[in-house]
Amino acid sequence: MVLLKKLCAADGISGDEKDIRDIILSEIDGYADVKTDNLGNIIAFKKGRRRAVGKLMISAHMDEVGFIVTDITDDGLIKFDEVGGIDRRVLPGRNVVINRKVNGVIGVKPVHLCDKDEQTRIPSYSDMYIDIGAESREEAEKYVSVGDSVAFKSVYRENDDGIFSKALDDRVGCRIMIDMIKSELEYDTFFAFVVQEEVGLHGAKAAAFTVAPDYSIVLESTTAADVPDVARTKQVCNVGEGAVIGYMDRRTIYDRGLIEKCRELSEKHGIPMQFKRAVAGGNDAGAIHDSRSGVRTIAVSLPCRYLHAQLSYISKKDYNSVSRLAIELAREIAGGNV
Repeated sequence: MVLLKKLCAADGISGDEKDIRDIILSEIDGYADVKTDNLGNIIAFKKGRRRAVGKLMISAHMDEVGFIVTDITDDGLIKFDEVGGIDRRVLPGRNVVINRKVNGVIGVKPVHLCDKDEQTRIPSYSDMYIDIGAESREEAEKYVSVGDSVAFKSVYRENDDGIFSKALDDRVGCRIMIDMIKSELEYDTFFAFVVQEEVGLHGAKAAAFTVAPDYSIVLESTTAADVPDVARTKQVCNVGEGAVIGYMDRRTIYDRGLIEKCRELSEKHGIPMQFKRAVAGGNDAGAIHDSRSGVRTIAVSLPCRYLHAQLSYISKKDYNSVSRLAIELAREIAGGNV
């Protein structure tokens, strides 16, 4: 998983995806016809052995959640706000990096100085700050400016079963698409590595308008809440039980025919697959499926624990399931078998 480690290590919060975009462009150079649009999306056309019957776009977002610098105090502390949805409970004490070079730690008032209400209340962003070790505003301003990007500083670790890292949402989808582009495809296929998913699906909206596909497969990571004290009916999906297919989320009702095709391919090829057990969240399908005159759309997702945190976890078996199902589904769609 050397390439996945490289992709996850790159910082690329929404609206500042340059580093991850450069890596992807380098990886697919020479394997497809590639262009970058005005928002920063990468749109790649991979010629297959045959012309596609159904015009297909496979999409994954390259951005990750993070923060943006909003102010610097007289004491040299950095004030910030979120870029994308982040659970504030996990933030105090986390390591971050500002503008790819300045290390810091997220701080909050010490618990022994909090009153009883503050001790149990989740800190707001106005309560928190980033400490870079500066002693004054003037010193901090030598290294940090308002508007700078802030990313989680993380590690990448693997064991026999799984992978721990930041930004698995959605560098996993990017890795699968890179592998597909580098392979010999049966049918012509468009690939969109899109920006700004975490702040409103903006990149996907532009990419879908440009490509004007008939069909779309969105490769994504989705929340797995299979942890102690959560009833199975509320766990959404389970790590280790295969690719996740949803019928509906907060932005999209997915194409029933494509859902049934996923079920058929899962049974035919022995690909582990599970259905999402919640109507929650959303992904780039929300901006793709109603583009132009409509796009038949399905999301094939990877179950991921601790999504949008400094360290997330996925199963290698699930990664393989998502990759295999995406490949088989793409072949069926582009071949006109849906």
